[in-house]
Amino acid sequence: MKHITRGFTLIEMMVTVAIIGILTAVAVPAYNNYVTRARVTEAFTVLGAFQATAEQHWSNNRTFEGVKKPDPTPNFSYETSNLTPATWTLTATGTSAGKVAGLVYTINQSGTRATTVVPAALTGWVTKTDCWVDRKGGLCTQ
Repeated sequence: MKHITRGFTLIEMMVTVAIIGILTAVAVPAYNNYVTRARVTEAFTVLGAFQATAEQHWSNNRTFEGVKKPDPTPNFSYETSNLTPATWTLTATGTSAGKVAGLVYTINQSGTRATTVVPAALTGWVTKTDCWVDRKGGLCTQ
C-alpha cells in the first residue's frame, strides 16, 4: 500500500519565510530610496525651468521683479525671494507626507544650486551649498 504525503513540512515553510524576509529586508529600503529620488527630480525640473523663465522675463523687462513663481507640485511648494532688478532666488520646499517633507533646494540668478535643509528621515543625506543632493552620501545631480 502506497502512502501519499501532501503539503509542506514545517522546515520547508520556515525556509520559505526566511527567504521572503531576507528579500524584503533588501528590497524595501532600495524601493524607498528610489521613490525619494524620483520625487526630488520634480523639484529639479521646476527649479531649472524657472531659471529659463526668469531669464526670459529679464530680457523682456530688464528686471527680475515681477517674475511669476511656479505653482506648487504634488511634493514641493515654491517661493521666490531676493527679487530685485538684478537678483532672484527660488526655493523648493518638500511638502508631501513622505521623506521629502522639509527637504529644501534653492537656485539663484547666477545658477548656483544648493541643498539647504535635509530632514532627519533622509539618513545619509547632507546639505551642500554648491549642488542639489539627490542621494545618500552627498552625491549631487548636475
